[in-house]
Amino acid sequence: MARSPEPARTAVIVAHGSPSDPESQESALSALASRVDARMDGWHVSSATLAAKGRLEAEVEALGKPLIYPFFMARGWFTGQVLAKKAREMGVRMLDPFGVEAGLVQCAQRELGKVLAERGWKAEETALVVAGHGSAVSRTSADSAYEFARALHAGMGFTITRTGFVEQPPFIKDVAQGLGQAVCLPYFAQQSGHMDDDVPAALAAAGFDGPMLPPLISWTDTPALIAESIARQGEMFETSAP
Repeated sequence: MARSPEPARTAVIVAHGSPSDPESQESALSALASRVDARMDGWHVSSATLAAKGRLEAEVEALGKPLIYPFFMARGWFTGQVLAKKAREMGVRMLDPFGVEAGLVQCAQRELGKVLAERGWKAEETALVVAGHGSAVSRTSADSAYEFARALHAGMGFTITRTGFVEQPPFIKDVAQGLGQAVCLPYFAQQSGHMDDDVPAALAAAGFDGPMLPPLISWTDTPALIAESIARQGEMFETSAP
């Protein structure tokens, strides 16, 4: 008698989304989940944003007991409070967020390397601006961006690396002034209003005319990084289960 195939393990990639336009970011996150899913044999990976009311709950109900993968840049309020509470209420496990992935700095170095090569620039002749979200109530978001910026500076040797924020000082428009040849790396997971409006406006106000990288959802290595992380963390949970 033929054995029944093993049921697929499941995971849901969860992002904040956009309350004013939830479907556009739902669509973008779904496309990312499809690229992750294609790299994971024996898994089914879907997605949901918190801005699309009821979408996460519907995905969890459809999949049973999926792992929750937070597509967030820090262990901040949304991951530590909002999403963690939802996970507990639904009886599912939440993994570490995207922003703490050990391979993220290497991914950023490759993306920055491509931008520099396209312009014939060298890192040691170029300044770097890391543009983060920041928070008026928690230092976690800023601390994550600062740590990321320090690692990039040490690994690539930019002339100077400055970190600025949308919602707390030092603001992007203040740190991006007077740098000459420079590139901006926005520390944002998705294409949001901050990416469309706030970051470009702050750079323009600073007189910054260098290239700005796209959000991390668009990076070449992001799907593979997430796939490896879900598989690794999922195996750790299975190994530690009683």
